[in-house]
Amino acid sequence: MPAPDNTTVFVLNGPSLNLLGTREPEIYGHDTLDDIAGRLEDRARELDLNIDMRQSNHEGHLVDWLHEAQAYDARAVILNAGAFTHTSIALHDAIKAIRTPVIEVHLSNPHAREEFRHTSFVGRAARGTIAGFGALSYALALEAAAQF
Repeated sequence: MPAPDNTTVFVLNGPSLNLLGTREPEIYGHDTLDDIAGRLEDRARELDLNIDMRQSNHEGHLVDWLHEAQAYDARAVILNAGAFTHTSIALHDAIKAIRTPVIEVHLSNPHAREEFRHTSFVGRAARGTIAGFGALSYALALEAAAQF
């Protein structure tokens, strides 16, 4: 892939999202992260955008990638931080520290789940949040990113 630029949308995924498709499909659906990436890449081409899709189970990688998105002048970041959503001040601070708009994404609706999921440190710093639409949440976020 060429160096990211203002046509690039980083799609960052946190812990255990590499297990999509098999991890609690009654909550997260049957789509794998590769399935989601394929559909996003197709739609991105239609929007004259590029996708840089990444996943890590390590919080520091996500922080570094947020910084990288700004350094490369990416158009936006779509971030599904997984469980870090509810625990990571580091991600909150990294989002606040960059000028690149960040869209928080969740497959499920955290507010319809356990109470500990109702607090989002990511959401407090993000431009907006899209949640509860399964894999479609990513596509909706990409549509929003195209408008920046």
